[in-house]
Amino acid sequence: MTPSQGFLAEIKDAVTTRAALLVLGVLVLQLAFITSYIGAFHHPKPSEIPIAVTAPAAQVAERSAQQLGTLPGDPLDPHVVGGEAAALAQVRDREVDGALIVDPAGRTDRLLVASGAGASLSQALEEVVGAAERAQGRTVRVTDVAPAAKGDSRGLSSFYLVIGWCVGGYLCAAILAISAGARPANPHRAVIRLGALLVYAIAAGLLGAVIAGPVLDALPGSIWGLWGLGTLVVFAVGAITLAFQGLAGVIGIGLAILVVVVLGNPSAGGAYPYPLLPPFWNAIGPALPPGAGTYAARSITYFNGNGAGGPMLVLSAWALAGAAITLACATFRHDRPPAAT
Repeated sequence: MTPSQGFLAEIKDAVTTRAALLVLGVLVLQLAFITSYIGAFHHPKPSEIPIAVTAPAAQVAERSAQQLGTLPGDPLDPHVVGGEAAALAQVRDREVDGALIVDPAGRTDRLLVASGAGASLSQALEEVVGAAERAQGRTVRVTDVAPAAKGDSRGLSSFYLVIGWCVGGYLCAAILAISAGARPANPHRAVIRLGALLVYAIAAGLLGAVIAGPVLDALPGSIWGLWGLGTLVVFAVGAITLAFQGLAGVIGIGLAILVVVVLGNPSAGGAYPYPLLPPFWNAIGPALPPGAGTYAARSITYFNGNGAGGPMLVLSAWALAGAAITLACATFRHDRPPAAT
């Protein structure tokens, strides 16, 4: 055998079809990552931001809401509420992202925003409403009713905390697969993996909440609330990863990254909350763990938990589905008769 033939034979022996397909899958995942992030963030544009409008006279409020609702590009979704107290309550309950309080006796109106829900969102509201007010020969005074904490730059700490929890969830599940096989050998092993994941999730949720809160003074919300949320986020993402591994083996880790990282992170509403994202990412964000976790973390931190119920149900659904699929795959594999020799 010549040296060249020996080298070519070595390549043929070393590079299997399975390895080549896995590398190709990594390339596709990488390109999807680039496309998803750039596609979500390259051109943020406000779209139908919910805003409450009120004035001493109902006719004035209705006229102002109509003017805001007909702005080019539909940047706002205004509706009339009965009084300043109602407008403020809707902002704090996360039913709207801002409120315009019209003063027909003067030339200056008030705009209520909540930068704790994302600085880019409150700034977009200020710009859009400010431009509309100037077009009417009026000015607007901005009041931040749920400001981001001093240590929470641009309201992004909640997003990064949740992303850290998500990374821990799928890495824990991946390590369990690497150390003991991608697919559990039987239902008992699947229960053990889920139990280990739960213990890890409880520890990761607590430590993440403590670091973001008392240690770094970034998130002033309830430690107990954030701990519970973190435990749910980590377990949900880990259970999803275990489920994908049960269905597809080691390829399941890539599928989990596709759902959580490639699709979930850019649509989570971190740097740009949902009303500033393109339609596709705006639609999928609330249904994926990073988006549900980020929204709930901001609700717990700045809005006394208001609005966190829906996202917590989304996370619970992912956790239950992941655990059920993991157990089902292990049971099916255990009950399936061995192949004939």
